[in-house]
Amino acid sequence: MFSEWTQILDKKEQMSGDRYKIQDQFATYYLTLTIVKWIDIFSRIEYRDTVVESLNYCINNKGLILNSWVIMTNHIHLVCRVESEIGMSGFLRDFKKFTSKKIAEQVEELNESRKEWLLDKFGFEAKRTGRAEVYKIWKDGNHPIDLSNHSIDIMNKIDYVHMNPVKAGWVDFPEDYIYSSARNYVNRKGLIKVEII
Repeated sequence: MFSEWTQILDKKEQMSGDRYKIQDQFATYYLTLTIVKWIDIFSRIEYRDTVVESLNYCINNKGLILNSWVIMTNHIHLVCRVESEIGMSGFLRDFKKFTSKKIAEQVEELNESRKEWLLDKFGFEAKRTGRAEVYKIWKDGNHPIDLSNHSIDIMNKIDYVHMNPVKAGWVDFPEDYIYSSARNYVNRKGLIKVEII
């Protein structure tokens, strides 16, 4: 009976996409961090700036080495690794915890037209999943793809990250979008320190 139950759980995990796991805490990963219900929280500059502030903090204090990043309206992409004892899982835990708390505070304090709706959605997700005390802002998964085994071209992933705002129709050229590392790759100053590949 236990064997059958294990097989069912394994199959569910594979079907849900949870097969993407962080195996090596110090490898370079391509990550997608998504807001619950794909809510367009990053349509406001204040919330985007919270992500930028947190990534800069993690670079300076948690060993984050960022190769590429972009903030879209409801998700972010990162190509990065962590060179400290907390590893990738520790960075993701701390980053999501801090940004969740800060964004929830901002929703409550700012003149946010969607305030009640946002807090209702984030509160519902916290209760539904039991994975947060008051508000759950980030989905649990990060869709980590290990880029260190060289079976995936890291520059293709970086180009994909940088092309997101172009594909969304926001800018004509990737480097024109300020909330991305594309400008770092054309010798322009970006908002976050990036290690160019």
